[in-house]
Amino acid sequence: MSWWDDDETDEDDDLYDESAVRVRPNPKANRPRTKIRPKHDDAVIGRVLGVDRGRYRVLIDEDEPTEHPVTASRARELRRTPIVTGDRARIVGDTSGDEGTLGRIVGIEDRSSLLRRSADDTDNVERVIVANADQMLVVVAAADPPPRPRLVDRYLVAALDAGIRPLMVVTKTDLADPTEFLRNFEGIDGLRVFLSAEGAMPVDEIGTAIAGHSTVFVGHSGVGKSTLVNALVPEAKRATGHVNLVTGRGRHTSSSTVSLRYRGPAGSGWVIDTPGVRSFGLGHVDPENILRAFGDLAEIAEECPRGCTHLPDAPDCAINESSEASPARVASLQGLLETIAGRAEY
Repeated sequence: MSWWDDDETDEDDDLYDESAVRVRPNPKANRPRTKIRPKHDDAVIGRVLGVDRGRYRVLIDEDEPTEHPVTASRARELRRTPIVTGDRARIVGDTSGDEGTLGRIVGIEDRSSLLRRSADDTDNVERVIVANADQMLVVVAAADPPPRPRLVDRYLVAALDAGIRPLMVVTKTDLADPTEFLRNFEGIDGLRVFLSAEGAMPVDEIGTAIAGHSTVFVGHSGVGKSTLVNALVPEAKRATGHVNLVTGRGRHTSSSTVSLRYRGPAGSGWVIDTPGVRSFGLGHVDPENILRAFGDLAEIAEECPRGCTHLPDAPDCAINESSEASPARVASLQGLLETIAGRAEY
């Protein structure tokens, strides 16, 4: 027996006709969203100078008579993409830079370098500091606060891992002789060191070194980094602090990373000032790149057996058996390798 009733007619179908019912394709909109994004062929490219509470300061028409800064926000599709100082950003919307106007960042150009750090050596989550820098100037004090060679080693490892050329300036040399401290870095080929003292800051020498480059300044709190930045870029007016007499620690005076234009006798360049830090994690760094920051030990390591970890218990390690290697340098290298070894196998 069939469920179909032969007595039903075609007219009865009209009772079930729902063609007149309006159905919205998307409960949140009148039409469905599309994954096809506009190409933004009219976008202009600018340099990100800094970020403040979700608003980006971007320089448009760099080195042109029409050069001017604009304020921009981040496009929704870039919400998972970090945008940092030094990035080359593609901007649409109002790029006039007039008061009250707002552009929109819709893309980031390929980066030539990326300086990163992690919270600690076992943390694989990296924090991007600056993009497209080609030099790093490590600022360290000869005294007050005392120099920390192991922290400087970390800066150098991060720079070389990112393909950035390292420089160093030792401040407050009128308070202490930095000779012994600088012996820790004699094996690094091409590392240029500047010495600075009260009333004798080598502004012109440093200016010559940074002209034509994008140089990121890093250093422990209280070493005089902001004072140096203000001497190179007087209009920067970066806040300066002092060292706590009880703890020997400096106070954080720079709260954000910002790009500042340097202009001097040798030409112009970019000074990228960063907040002072007391730690610099290398959890993101490939352990094989750590040895590059120890050029003197890297030459000795060429005699090591294949797969040598260079740790204190490594068998037949040329670094451990060498009588020429500096004990302080070896201890610094192995200290870094041991902490990184906690998260990765060699």
